Amino acid sequence: PQRPGGGHREPPPGAGHAAVTGELERLARRFQGHEPGLLGASRCCAVLCPLAEGEDGLRLLFEVRSSQVSQGGEVCFPGGSMEPGETPQDCALRETEEELSIPREEVTLLGTPDFICNQRGFLLRPVLGLVSPAGLAALRPSPAEVAEAFTAPLSFFRETAPDLRRYALVPQVPEDFPYGPVGIPRDYPWSRGQVEIPIWYYQGRAIWGMTARLVKEIIR
Repeated sequence: PQRPGGGHREPPPGAGHAAVTGELERLARRFQGHEPGLLGASRCCAVLCPLAEGEDGLRLLFEVRSSQVSQGGEVCFPGGSMEPGETPQDCALRETEEELSIPREEVTLLGTPDFICNQRGFLLRPVLGLVSPAGLAALRPSPAEVAEAFTAPLSFFRETAPDLRRYALVPQVPEDFPYGPVGIPRDYPWSRGQVEIPIWYYQGRAIWGMTARLVKEIIR
């Protein structure tokens, strides 16, 4: 603070320590017990990777997205955006019940495979679960979201190599980037990356993208 007429007033004794203590308390309240997520994520989503028992062993249950929603016609697992305070497990079970009418009590949760950090800025949290025979009998796709549902043997994915494709992630740096103030040259080696896209073809359907990446994680 400035004195009248110029100069600076010295802070009262102990003010600096009190400020530091207050800041430490604020940081502790914010981060103690905090579950880390994806920094800067626009949203977090969860899907159920549903298994079901069949005569040929375990099968994965998929749904085909309705033409009334984005990415209509694509094969995916049931899921969606996590609501505030919701766990991935709660979200996956809720979305499965909404999309396929499978009661959550008919799903036995088995664990959580590795998640996907999507380049669009969201986190996808998969949950693995076993659907009971009663749950399968109750299956009724919601027409607004799901065109149909089908199962595929887990053995098919283990015995059939996917068609692997890749695309590059190339940075597009704006022309007015402040290279000088940041202290880097204009030919700075910006990090690049690539995304692997596994594709399986099963009975006329393509299982690909993030859904196929999760399948690959489940069977490895």
